[in-house]
Amino acid sequence: MFDRIKKAFQRDARPAPDSLLAQAQGPVSEWAASRGMSFSGGPLGSSMSVQGKVGGKPWRIELGRPSRDYIHGEELRARAELGVNEEVGAMVINRPLKEVLERRAYGMITNNLQTTADARLPEEMRWLAMYDEIGWEGPPDSFWSRYAVLADSRESALAWVGTPLVQQLQAWPEPAPSAEVAFMIVLLRGKCYLRMQYLPAETTTLDHATDVFMCACESALSAFRR
Repeated sequence: MFDRIKKAFQRDARPAPDSLLAQAQGPVSEWAASRGMSFSGGPLGSSMSVQGKVGGKPWRIELGRPSRDYIHGEELRARAELGVNEEVGAMVINRPLKEVLERRAYGMITNNLQTTADARLPEEMRWLAMYDEIGWEGPPDSFWSRYAVLADSRESALAWVGTPLVQQLQAWPEPAPSAEVAFMIVLLRGKCYLRMQYLPAETTTLDHATDVFMCACESALSAFRR
């Protein structure tokens, strides 16, 4: 079954023809059902959409055309309406993407002779300006070399990015995304978001990204439930 799913997801960034999407619905629907989720054709700009619940809260993961220019090919994105403390803000981002966004933000600000972040900056760039990078003993060096954790406070970072989430973020199955593949998972305004480049375009990437997202949601519900 996974071979059929992999073939269904291996496509370029252009919208899939109706016939190809129809062929993909069967195996992807089976995969979603095996995880207790429901599958449907995605909304505008998305080729596929899978819905589920975590802790009784609804979430959705979509695969489709990228909504950010730093993602090439297809984008995998997820969102969960967790209803946790809206004052908590935290972010895990791969370091190469963090560096790209920081350079871009700095260039936009200095080119306009501005001393504060422009409200027109993409939200990810403003998060980098708003939150401090947090580090602590516990996660291995390999985690810190690949990811950066930013948060409104050290307490928020420690509460959200616990051992289970650290382990999931390091456990990408082969063929695994490289450290350069754009990736971020964010907790903001009571919601959890995931955004990443769908590379390698394999079912294992989709499956593990779902596991990472679910783990992040469960951690947030445990730590910040209102």
